[in-house]
Amino acid sequence: MNEKSNTFLETEPVGSLMRSYAIPCIISLLVASLYNIVDQIFIANATYLGSYGNAANTVVFPLTVVALALAVMIGDGCCAFVSISFGSGAHDDAHRSIGCSVILCIIVSLVVTAAYLVFDDPILTMFDGSPRFAMAATVSGAVVNIILDPLFIFGFSWGMMGAAVATVLGQVLTAGLSVWYLCRMKAARLQRCSFVLSGRLMRRFLPLGICSFLSQISIVAAMAAVNNMLRKNGALDPTFSQAQYAQIPMAVQGIVMKFFQIIISVAVGLAAGCIPIVGYNTGAGRNDRAKRLFKLLLLSEAAVGAAALVVVECFPRELIAIFGAANESEYYTLFALRAFRIYLSTTILACVNKAAFIYLQSLGRALLSTLLSMAREVLFGVGFALLLPVFFGLDGMLLSMPVSDVLTFFFSVAVIVYTNKVLSKEQ
Repeated sequence: MNEKSNTFLETEPVGSLMRSYAIPCIISLLVASLYNIVDQIFIANATYLGSYGNAANTVVFPLTVVALALAVMIGDGCCAFVSISFGSGAHDDAHRSIGCSVILCIIVSLVVTAAYLVFDDPILTMFDGSPRFAMAATVSGAVVNIILDPLFIFGFSWGMMGAAVATVLGQVLTAGLSVWYLCRMKAARLQRCSFVLSGRLMRRFLPLGICSFLSQISIVAAMAAVNNMLRKNGALDPTFSQAQYAQIPMAVQGIVMKFFQIIISVAVGLAAGCIPIVGYNTGAGRNDRAKRLFKLLLLSEAAVGAAALVVVECFPRELIAIFGAANESEYYTLFALRAFRIYLSTTILACVNKAAFIYLQSLGRALLSTLLSMAREVLFGVGFALLLPVFFGLDGMLLSMPVSDVLTFFFSVAVIVYTNKVLSKEQ
């Protein structure tokens, strides 16, 4: 292997590197989010499913996040570790950790699938996840999903099952293309010995991905809390306590979260694109470049959040129209407008917070990143989702996200200042 193959990460302008890595990551994540969003659009516009289908989709969605959380933990941790290994010249650790992560992903996916098949009823009851090739593989799977969704849902009249089958087939295609690429990449030549589980390597790269795991898995806890509080407080609401309107809060919450998923996909894509750049430069002792990239990342995240805020505050009616609002009652529309404008009112802070979490992870500061993420998603996210509805009913649930993001932002500012000081001292 050419040991100088990645030295451009230390010499190219950080802005140019960020664009070249972040844009494919963003597109990949956006397209991946289309799996659930496209399903929900087709389901919502099927007159015999409508908001009932959306509500069902909202209940099942956390299960996909659990699987995604495990995959992201392995993938992000491996990515950060490989970049650090390349930067420090430990090329053997790089290719072995990639092979190890592939085997680990296969084992985890089999275990999760078996658990879902065996314990589907109790699990669902609880709830009343080179960059250019990654982008291409994900886009291919999403295109298959988009083509098959209307065919299976409407053409074959399979309804919800049709959406599920289309999603699975799209994911299978993406997985197959990804395996094909891993066996042919040039930066780290995989060998037979690469595909062996190594306790030593797993102990080094899994902690680097634990923040991503906790960030995703805690979303499941927050979703469970929100879904249960929606059901409980909806039953106390004069309108939503009526049987014909009872599904509306759950359906609307699912739509809002799907749109938020688009926003956060861009935010995470920007930050994830920085992981190999930061990892390589810190491994090579170039903290000055890591510091410059951090500032650029924060500015970019704030711009993304600002653009999203304009959309959700100015065009919520157009957004809900995509998800079949024309087929629903005025109560659906009114609650959806309120949900978009309140629940997503702090998207700028949400994007900046997410950047801080992932950037710390790419620096190898897994503990600090994990603590920040847990504070946001569990302490604040779950805590306020349970507490505020007690005093403010359904509006309290909508306020839980803005309040959580504001409080987390204060911690993020402290961490941002601290990180800049550390990078300056270690320069």
